[in-house]
Amino acid sequence: MEAILLVGGKGSRLRPVTEHTPKPMVPTAGVPFLAHQLSRARAAGVTHVALATSYLAEVFEPYFGDGSALGMRISYVHEREPLGTGGAIRNASKALTCGPDEPVLVFNGDILTGLDIRALVDGHRTAGAEVSLHLTRVEDPSAFGLVPTDATGRVLAFTEKPERPEEIVTDQVNAGCYVFRRAVIDTIADGRPVSVERETFPSLLAAGALLHGVVDQTYWLDLGRPAALIQASADLVRGVVASPALPGRAGESLVLPGAEVADGAKLSGGTVVGAGARIARDAVVDGTVVLDGARIGAGAQVRRSLIGAGARVGARTVLDGTVIGDRADVGADNELLDGVRVWCEAVLPAAAIRFSSNC
Repeated sequence: MEAILLVGGKGSRLRPVTEHTPKPMVPTAGVPFLAHQLSRARAAGVTHVALATSYLAEVFEPYFGDGSALGMRISYVHEREPLGTGGAIRNASKALTCGPDEPVLVFNGDILTGLDIRALVDGHRTAGAEVSLHLTRVEDPSAFGLVPTDATGRVLAFTEKPERPEEIVTDQVNAGCYVFRRAVIDTIADGRPVSVERETFPSLLAAGALLHGVVDQTYWLDLGRPAALIQASADLVRGVVASPALPGRAGESLVLPGAEVADGAKLSGGTVVGAGARIARDAVVDGTVVLDGARIGAGAQVRRSLIGAGARVGARTVLDGTVIGDRADVGADNELLDGVRVWCEAVLPAAAIRFSSNC
């Protein structure tokens, strides 16, 4: 089975995490997030993946090579200009070798899911669909593409991010994983931006094609924002969602080779400590991603945060729901809460910012 993996986005909502690293390559539970996706695809029987790259495209191949270490073949197809989801799929399909009636798995590079990929493909074959879509149900569907289906799973319509309350006709949303019949991909316009959500899928419906929706309520998380990326890493470390690429046993923390954790420091909640990172005595680090070479000072309290590569967090500083960019320096006795982002290489003096008056 062949697959196309869309990894070309800039990850603007994740900045400064993606300032120097494309979103699929951001370390998540000890390895680039893309490694988790590729390993799960391989476990489902995928033997060839075409990576549709654009932003910082040069970083993918040096890490993954030809894919042989993962037991698969990886092709790299670069977009000089962003082509949208449909345009990227069409462009990457040039690397495929399968016949026109074979299924091609297509998935976004920023979704963590426990989806049974084999079952999705098997259901696609059984239904005889042109395209099958993974759907999930969410409490607030207003930020997603809505996909109502009938009792048999036949897709009835597409509403891409509804603008009015009356447009919210279902809680089923597009979960970012598809199975295409190869011949359908070949009908997508080549060489120009195309959105499968706004153009390809509605056009297929209008032409009477069978689009099959599979509602799956397993784990699903869109990693578009820092809090979600941090949560995904913690859930992978704790085994809430399984990944063959996890470089260690599931548990409350994952300490990579070369990291140092001092006596008295406490790690919990799926925390990852990257290679060469240092956690000083009496620090409390909970549900946090600490990237390679970062430093967390004595007595610091860090929760639900991401500490960039080579960044420094001073003694007794409190971080909660915070992103610290690569090589930033946050001095001692600061308090940063609730979505604060410190840019790469920024310097914050000691005791410069506090959110609470009684600290």
